[in-house]
Amino acid sequence: MSQSQTIDITRLIDEKKIDGFSIQLLIFSFIIFLFDGYDTGAIAFAAPELLKAWHVANRAELGPVFSASLFGVLIGSPIFGYIGDRFGRKKAIVACCLTFGLFTWAVVLAGSLNDVFYLRFFAGIGIGGLLPNVIALNAEYAPKRYRATMIIVMFTGYPLGTGSPGLFTAWLVPQYGWPILFWIGGVVPIVAAAAVFLWMPESLKYLVVKQGRHAEVAALLARVKPGLSVAPDAQLLVSDEKQYKGFSPQFLFRDGLALITPLLWFCFAINLMGYYFLISWMPTLLTTSKVLSPAGAALATTVLQVGGTLGSLALCRPMDVKGLAPVAVLFAIAVPAIGSIGYASSSQTLLMIVVFVAGFCVLGLQSGLNAMSGMIYPTAYRSNGSGWAFAVGRVGSVVGPIVGGFLIGRQLPLQHLFVLAAIPAVFGTVACFALMRLYLAKFGGYGLGQQDKLDSAVSHAAASGGGPQR
Repeated sequence: MSQSQTIDITRLIDEKKIDGFSIQLLIFSFIIFLFDGYDTGAIAFAAPELLKAWHVANRAELGPVFSASLFGVLIGSPIFGYIGDRFGRKKAIVACCLTFGLFTWAVVLAGSLNDVFYLRFFAGIGIGGLLPNVIALNAEYAPKRYRATMIIVMFTGYPLGTGSPGLFTAWLVPQYGWPILFWIGGVVPIVAAAAVFLWMPESLKYLVVKQGRHAEVAALLARVKPGLSVAPDAQLLVSDEKQYKGFSPQFLFRDGLALITPLLWFCFAINLMGYYFLISWMPTLLTTSKVLSPAGAALATTVLQVGGTLGSLALCRPMDVKGLAPVAVLFAIAVPAIGSIGYASSSQTLLMIVVFVAGFCVLGLQSGLNAMSGMIYPTAYRSNGSGWAFAVGRVGSVVGPIVGGFLIGRQLPLQHLFVLAAIPAVFGTVACFALMRLYLAKFGGYGLGQQDKLDSAVSHAAASGGGPQR
């Protein structure tokens, strides 16, 4: 009697080369993040027009509106992370695109800043849910030797998207008014949801681990590895992973993750605290201190984003080879980079260089942390693990501007403000090096492909105890 065919999905994906299927998924994900970033940034570009249209004299009333989507992200990341692990990455991505698309479009109908606040909050829920699910999907299709690279490259669409509403503001708002920004921001994600439903693949690993849908897996395998013939009785497996019954947040702290998860969360929160302090207050501080003109401050913000995009791309291959070590190094360099912004104000050229380096480090290492969140957890609850990291990280994004406002209210010198802003990065550096050492101790080696060992260990524990046990 002949032995039935056995196909290890993990090995098949890890051993394949970057091909047309991989590039298509990467481009698809990049475009989705581009839309996601657009919707996040649109409110900042529309704000001056809203103040004029609704005769709002106090600019401080915009503060809650700017923060609304951040609170939504905090809630949406774990909720849609659970949905992604329970019902599939693809379904969760479609739901997220529809959510933030519809609520962004609805801003066109708003009549007050209070209306916009609630609409931005619900849009933020969809925006937050998109992040962990797209990251999980790409992590589960990327060969291990290129996993960090693919996640980081597709995530660069997000910072590029946050600045793109500026183009439409200059081009279309003078003719069509501020609603055009939200027409675009609402309709495009809805179209993207239809495209995802029709063409984006579901995760092979998810289908095998969670549902075992043989016919769908066989059809996807034909796309991933053309020419592979899958027998009707073929055994499909993913590094010995077993079925999980539901999800509990306790899973994120078991089987060697008791310190890894909270350290990852801490690094997320600390770095986003620093980034949102810079992005929120740096233009104002440099303008009010008469260091730069408003146009110069806007240029400095652009330089920060460009530096971050290049920092993210520069981190790709080093992170594939050395794991978290390059991220920890960027955390360490961020300390003097942020702290010296105030002291570099005597020369605009020097200031732009320092701001570029700060963006290179802060946004670059955030891309590395995003990639890490999609790789340290097994397939069965990868979206949940990444979602919780994004949610906790958003606490830092909310706290950063608030603490910055408090410090600015104390009338501290510009130099002292940026030195204080660099202090969180000191703690982040220590935490990131500790996280790197724990990762090395648990899995051995530097490369993030060591996740296979975690998948196997967790699944064997699940098989013996119904859930991951240490």
